[in-house]
Amino acid sequence: MTREKKVNNTCQEMNRLGLLMLHFSQGKSIVKNLPGFAGDLPFTLETGYVGVGELEEVQLFYYFVESQRNPQKDPLLLYLTGGPGTSGILPFLYQIGPLKFEYTNATRSEVIKLELNPYSWTKMANVIFIDLPVGTGFSYAKTWESSRSSDSLVVTHAYDFIRKWLMDHPTFLSNPLYITGISYMGLIIPGVVSNVYHGNEQGARPKLNIKGFLIVNPRTDGFIDFNSRIEFAYRAALIEDEIYESAKENCGGKYIYVDANNTLCLSSLKHINECINRVNIGHILEPVCDGKDPKAFCRESIYAYSNIWGNMESVRQALHIRKGTVENFQFRNSSISAVFGKPDTIYYSYDIFSSLAHHKQLFSKKCHALIINGDQDMTFPYVGTQQWINSLNLRVESPWKPWFVRTQVAGVGVV
Repeated sequence: MTREKKVNNTCQEMNRLGLLMLHFSQGKSIVKNLPGFAGDLPFTLETGYVGVGELEEVQLFYYFVESQRNPQKDPLLLYLTGGPGTSGILPFLYQIGPLKFEYTNATRSEVIKLELNPYSWTKMANVIFIDLPVGTGFSYAKTWESSRSSDSLVVTHAYDFIRKWLMDHPTFLSNPLYITGISYMGLIIPGVVSNVYHGNEQGARPKLNIKGFLIVNPRTDGFIDFNSRIEFAYRAALIEDEIYESAKENCGGKYIYVDANNTLCLSSLKHINECINRVNIGHILEPVCDGKDPKAFCRESIYAYSNIWGNMESVRQALHIRKGTVENFQFRNSSISAVFGKPDTIYYSYDIFSSLAHHKQLFSKKCHALIINGDQDMTFPYVGTQQWINSLNLRVESPWKPWFVRTQVAGVGVV
């Protein structure tokens, strides 16, 4: 064999090895079956990891479901779950994904069953569910230093994720792209979308076909959202007129970050707290639960199913979870999750107070946005959402009016 042929053969082998290593580093797999679901999955499910960070020291796990209508043309949604620290398994199996738990049987893992969700968004959209930030669900860090995150870092990691994911899935580059999510991600999503626009304007490749964003019950501003809980509670008849009017006068309409010397306001807020402290602020009509045992009537408790299911070895094998990376799956990482007044922890820094500046910037670019609020959610109430939207001074195209599903009123909205 001549020297030239040896060199060519060596190059070919190195190219093949490089392709093999690239495929391995992408860490994606097609899932045909899942424990608890009878038969083959009637949709295309891919799971995998995308490395982000300078050295890809953060490995973000995702579930990708192709649209069951027209995956080549239907929108591509990156769905970010609230918390922060709540796994993508929550929307995948409890909210908008193609499957859901069947709750009529016992709670032991061997009888947990899955069934199809007739209301899945994946019937008409390609959806990526992601475990973000690092330390959430099956996502993990390769080093101790990279295991700590923050709001700002989540914005960066989400943007890096979608760019790298699309580089690895070029057939979806032409699909309309929407960044979507819920709750706490209202602080994150506008920043991610801004990064996408900025990257496109700076010539980053590949160019992302961004069309807009969608957020459900969004946390948007650290003052407006929490301050509006009192007015929401009043509108929902959780506090009476006299108590509310007294608080409104004594506090001047400002119910958080109250001056310690304003004893009248503090007294009014104490009365209000006595009225609402046992209300489930996530859904005021649902019971307060401890989340330890699965019970079909309790939203928090049925989340325990995902902890049982996610820790089954057969499930981990089916999802192609890397061995030794996450010892104990939890649908919510409480060390990361935010509550009002919670300080930074060794794991997470809550360094974004408001996303209003990004909203203003994006609307100036004519970016499409859909903001959805439930009328029973007191965590980030619709009252606050109305207030911050009004503060943007947007032009009203269509006034407040009901919208319908099959002739039934499904909600009200304004365009």
